[in-house]
Amino acid sequence: MINNDWERFGDEIRRTIQDAVDNQDFRRLNQTVTDTIGRAMGAVSDGLRHGGWYREPGAGGQNKAGFEQQNGGGAPGANMHGGSRGGTVQPRKKMLYLKGTAPKAGGIFLAATGYTFGLASLVVLFILCLIGLKNGWGLGIRIAGGLLGASAVIFAGMAFTGTSMVCSVGRFRNYVKALGAREYCDTAELAQRTGRTVKAVVKDLKKMIRKGWFLQGHLDDKGTCLMTSNEAYAQYNALMERMSREKAEREAAETRARQEYEKLSPEVQSIVKAGDDYVRKIREANDAIPGEEISAKIARMEMLVDRIFDRVEQNPGSVDDIGKLMQYYLPTTIKLLEAYEKLDAQPVQGENILSSKKEIEKTIDTLNVAFEKLLDDLFQDTAWDVSTDISVLHTMLAQEGLTEDGLKRNKK
Repeated sequence: MINNDWERFGDEIRRTIQDAVDNQDFRRLNQTVTDTIGRAMGAVSDGLRHGGWYREPGAGGQNKAGFEQQNGGGAPGANMHGGSRGGTVQPRKKMLYLKGTAPKAGGIFLAATGYTFGLASLVVLFILCLIGLKNGWGLGIRIAGGLLGASAVIFAGMAFTGTSMVCSVGRFRNYVKALGAREYCDTAELAQRTGRTVKAVVKDLKKMIRKGWFLQGHLDDKGTCLMTSNEAYAQYNALMERMSREKAEREAAETRARQEYEKLSPEVQSIVKAGDDYVRKIREANDAIPGEEISAKIARMEMLVDRIFDRVEQNPGSVDDIGKLMQYYLPTTIKLLEAYEKLDAQPVQGENILSSKKEIEKTIDTLNVAFEKLLDDLFQDTAWDVSTDISVLHTMLAQEGLTEDGLKRNKK
């Protein structure tokens, strides 16, 4: 259709220009060229609206069903939810991409028209200049020259627009190819796959989404991720909301912890800071030792020590109860872990090395038992308080006749 229009418009413009030159009558030249260009642009616009096939997510080829639905066609009996097959209503497929056939054809048409008739306008303008030099610059010659100059500018714009459209369609197809069956992708990956800068890719995607080439396309606020379906965009928004909420909760918890820490005395703050350093060293040792069994033991030790110092921070009065932990147990623990790390790194695991490692593992088990006991002791005051509260509660319930024994007595 576009190729036929192009030939018809081209013949019309050629005849108009030739008649104007032959008859030296340029009065209708501008109006004819303007009308012809307007109809050409209208044909291209109509092709862009109705000539494109659509692709479903993950499909590699054309989706003729989408094309027929868009143009009101389709098999007899098809409805808005899809065609019928064997009496069963088929679900409508989700369309995500404009294939780009019509925009590319329209771009080629605009470029060919612009280059061809832009050059023709320049040639005729050159001929008019020769006529003007020979016969004088009459009013008709001057008007015709101005009109042809304006036409040349218009055709140059058409050529530039058409070329840009063809290049854009090529880049669009490259983006779709890079996406594959996915409904989301980082713009950095698209830039790497297409050899363009991230900034240029984001600019392209915004333009293509605005034009409707990505039928359900969305970019995140920072332009780092392309989502090609409304479902993927909804999931992205839900994820962002959850991450924002978790971040706010985490920051609030950190603020509360910092405020509680600042209330502690300098002595307790120093001990808590030292405890955090020991926990960090235990974690680093665990990262450096690959064995699963020993790693599990060290991970438990890290958890116990971390909770011990959390308890001290919550109950500063228990600082005196961890004196030996700070002075002997933890420094010795770090030395043992460092020794185990060096032994485990030896390329040859002889009998002495294996024996030493075994002894250290047993010692870690013993330390874990001791740390568990210490952590339990640190909650002794809380256990007493809870026991006292429970005892008082039982007494009050019994006095009110609300316990099982009290109810029995009341019945008697």
